[in-house]
Amino acid sequence: MSNYTAIKSLIYSYLVYALSIDTLNNELISIETKKFPLYKGRDNSRVLYISGVALRLGKSHNQTNLEIASGIVSHLSAQRGDVFRVEIVPPGWIYLELTHQFLATWLQSLVVTNAGSGGEMETSKITKQNLSRLFTIQYAHARCCSLLLLAHREGLIKLKEPNLVSAEQIPWLNDEQKLRLSHPSEGRLIAELVEVIDNLECPDLSGAVNWEKVALNLSQAFEAFWSQCRIWGKVKISFPELSQARLGLVIATQSVLRCLLVDKLGAVAPVEL
Repeated sequence: MSNYTAIKSLIYSYLVYALSIDTLNNELISIETKKFPLYKGRDNSRVLYISGVALRLGKSHNQTNLEIASGIVSHLSAQRGDVFRVEIVPPGWIYLELTHQFLATWLQSLVVTNAGSGGEMETSKITKQNLSRLFTIQYAHARCCSLLLLAHREGLIKLKEPNLVSAEQIPWLNDEQKLRLSHPSEGRLIAELVEVIDNLECPDLSGAVNWEKVALNLSQAFEAFWSQCRIWGKVKISFPELSQARLGLVIATQSVLRCLLVDKLGAVAPVEL
């Protein structure tokens, strides 16, 4: 349905690889079908995933949960330290917090990804009762488009029209290699983008996703971001890189909203209202 990269799917693949050497085949098959617990944390100040794979394997191995978790963490830290910081929380939970450098790379991938990959459209029934919600989603998409066109005209960013796909690298990181986007509303919007892409590319086993609710949550997070995080005025003059990073977040949001509207809700993604 899309060309995005789901972080949840990446973490599954890293965990499966870490376990592939000494895990029994029948257990590895179960892991590869993603039946072990993996949750996304709710702290919007960071992107955190919590895995319960050590707890699951501890039931059948002659090792404690902490010993299994320690082996997994040792491998992940050595091989994927550029992707996430890993720690163990008793009784054997594995916490994987994405690094700022990886998040910057992931956000840039949303910026350059062309939404609407041309796959089969999965339409949702739009009823009269849902029209107001659909309008909210479409309004957020149109708002993104108008902001980006204005920024393009003012020379803050360069876009490839008409698809509004960025042609340049967004300055996501500051000199300390930390994300410039540290406002709570920015964190919430990034968290929603991560959640949406996970749902698009790596849905839960139940397969039941309320795409209207997913799109509405993203729209509301964008509206909160837009109302609290300025792009023009003093920010543009004094902190142009922050303005560009925020506009990068707008590009990413527009791209994902378009995918949801067209591919999941079977609706128009307007560039203006």
